[in-house]
Amino acid sequence: MNVQDYLQRDATALAEAVKKGETSAAELLQLALAQNARAQPRTNAICALMEREARAQLAKPAAGPFTGVPFLIKDCAQDYAGLPTAYGSKALSRVVAGDHAHVVRRYLAAGLVIFGKTNLPELALKGVSDSRAFGRVNNPWNGAHTPGGSSGGAAAAVASGVVPMAAGNDGGGSIRIPAACCGLFGLKPSRGLISSGPGFGEYWYGASSEGVISRSVRDTALALDVIAGAEPGDPFLVAEPGTVFANAVTRDPPRLRIGFSTVSPIGTEVHQEAKLAVEHAVKLLQGLGHEVEEATPDIDGAALATSFLHVYFGQVAAFVADARSKGAKGEDFELLTRVLATLGGAISAGALTTQLLKWNVFARALARFHARYDLLLTPTLAHPPIRHGQGDPSTAEQTLLDMLDRIGLLGMLTRWGALDGMIDKIARDSLQYVPFTQLANLTGTPAMSVPLHWTADGLPLGVQFVGRLGDEARLLQLARQLEQAQPWFERLPDWVGGAAAAAQTS
Repeated sequence: MNVQDYLQRDATALAEAVKKGETSAAELLQLALAQNARAQPRTNAICALMEREARAQLAKPAAGPFTGVPFLIKDCAQDYAGLPTAYGSKALSRVVAGDHAHVVRRYLAAGLVIFGKTNLPELALKGVSDSRAFGRVNNPWNGAHTPGGSSGGAAAAVASGVVPMAAGNDGGGSIRIPAACCGLFGLKPSRGLISSGPGFGEYWYGASSEGVISRSVRDTALALDVIAGAEPGDPFLVAEPGTVFANAVTRDPPRLRIGFSTVSPIGTEVHQEAKLAVEHAVKLLQGLGHEVEEATPDIDGAALATSFLHVYFGQVAAFVADARSKGAKGEDFELLTRVLATLGGAISAGALTTQLLKWNVFARALARFHARYDLLLTPTLAHPPIRHGQGDPSTAEQTLLDMLDRIGLLGMLTRWGALDGMIDKIARDSLQYVPFTQLANLTGTPAMSVPLHWTADGLPLGVQFVGRLGDEARLLQLARQLEQAQPWFERLPDWVGGAAAAAQTS
């Protein structure tokens, strides 16, 4: 097999080629490493190579639906025993995992050959991937733009042909946002469908889910079959899916009723390209026989954003405190992380609990919407993939926050409410480009980003579908139908699938 053959097959097809003896796991690993050697200087997608571990895996007998397929895990919550899980942070770069995460163990059992960890923002806290410890990740379609976050390295690796799919996780859009930025398919599964253990019972109170970013819907469906299911010690049991996802995607969905909106739930601007992406999706859906009309859940988007940010602050404070108890140095965390941890520490237990209780309000309202509509369609992003640094706090804001934090006044002023205006502005600025994705995280529902639109500047811009709790099969069926109506698998950046790649065939 040569690199062009490698780029033209998804993970399912590569595994089939290994099974038939047309190639070998060792050959596929070599092709992935060669493609990474081309891509890494452009994208900086991988923060830690694991070639030694991968070659050790090749020496062991393997049997599984993805046997021999090269794969990457995210350097966040996906522990690999004996290696640090750095979370994109210098402060955690020496904290070695004692056990595989359950999801990693399942990936390995499926025969995936893990040869590296992907880059992300520190502690997976942003919709861009620009950690100080490992450097920023560049979008393969245009290096001046972000690939999104927090699973930005995973998306950049897939979009640059290094692997056909890669692991991610999604606590506020972190699978869907980079999928939308990089022209890929990304599904956030329902709360509790995949174990967060043994390191966590539920990550971010269950708002975060494990999953993959891929170039084909069937790869995501098969990966979900591999990783779904509870493990001993999980805080609760979720009903078995009741279907084999890989089989479900071989059938078209029934005629669906879909409500759509292009209005930002927090009242911020939505770029015309994001509106065009949804308009195009509406026409495509109608052409496939689905009923589509403008409709939105009766949810206060600003209240949902506030609830999300309270949990976000509180989780960062707890995570940083835990890391410091294990020897991490506070000064090694980035400014944003330190500020968020201080803000989280200033939030009372009562205030946090009040915000957590609102999740039920949002979930009930979304359920009422889903009693009438099978799916909700929105832009995944309110703006095409932004340029590096766009939307960051100003230098003056960063300087002020840094000074207040270092002298110990930030927490005190926060408790007094003296910084409410600045905090609200920073929060609003951070969500203005990604206001649509947090709904699925707080309600626990599955949601996906589907790559149906490219901007006039040649950048991908996906659309989001939110489904009923536990209805991944319906989402996957629709995604497969859309994939067949408007194929995207062959669409890669010119430098990935063009003459340069052809010259390296062997």
